[in-house]
This record gives sequence, C-alpha cells and structure tokens, in this order.
Amino acid sequence: MTDSIELVRGKNVVASVAFQQSVVYPTDASPGQRPEHLVASDPLGHFHKVHHFAGNPDGTYEADSPEYWRELTEALAPAGAILLLGHGAGKANASHHWVAYAEKHRRDVAAKVVADVRVDIDHLDDTQVLRLAQYYFAGPPLRDFGDGRWGESAAES
Repeated sequence: MTDSIELVRGKNVVASVAFQQSVVYPTDASPGQRPEHLVASDPLGHFHKVHHFAGNPDGTYEADSPEYWRELTEALAPAGAILLLGHGAGKANASHHWVAYAEKHRRDVAAKVVADVRVDIDHLDDTQVLRLAQYYFAGPPLRDFGDGRWGESAAES
C-alpha cells in the first residue's frame, strides 16, 4: 500500500468510482502538466483497487458505507489533482456519493477534484482513461489542420 501512496503523491490521479469497487489510476504528471502515461502500482500492470465487501456481495446499490468512502478518500488524499469517473445518475451515482462524503469529512481532498465525468466505467480501457486524463488535466488536444500545422488551437486559426 505504501508504494501506491507514493505513486499518487502530488500527481494527477483518475479514480473510477463505483459502489462495488473503485480503481485508482495514478499518472506521470503533476497538476498543471499533461499526463503521458498511467503508472500501475504493481509490476504486472494492475492498478490500486478499493473494494466494498460488507453487506454488498452482489454489487447492488445499498446505503452509503462510511468505511468504503473513508478507504477511498485515504487512497486519494496524497494526490495533487483528482479526475472522477462514474456512471449512473441520482442515487446510483457512486462518485457523487463519494464527493458528498469527502466534502463533509475531508474538504481538503474534495477540493482536489477537477471534474466528475459520467462514462461507461465498466468498459473503459487504459488508453481511454489516459485520454480522459489528458483532456481534463491539460485541456483538449491541439488541432491538426491537415496541412502540416500543429499546435494551434481552433481559436488561433
């Protein structure tokens, strides 16, 4: 767990938040920088996962679990900036539940959230997670004009 904390410390981090399990994706960039890579916490390329077990073995929605939100908050606390990915709406939106928990119990961690994005987190691959991180931490990609000009924003053309 210590290695996971050091990978997150001061970095841009993506957290895919669901009620059954959340996945923390550290990047190689600090706030204000464009991430180029996701950094796995183990040599096999697996990312840090926070599980919710008690009372929810089949993953169906249940009332908030303070222990689960606390564990996720502690995993994200060292981050420099946090991008949340979640799916669902209303009561089924786990990332909103985590934000509510963090705003009440750890305002310092909640303040690091740069965006809370609705996506199909069950079907995202690592490349798609990296592209979302690049977009939300560093802005949209620069435009390719098709005539050899790169690096200009659409407003500059």
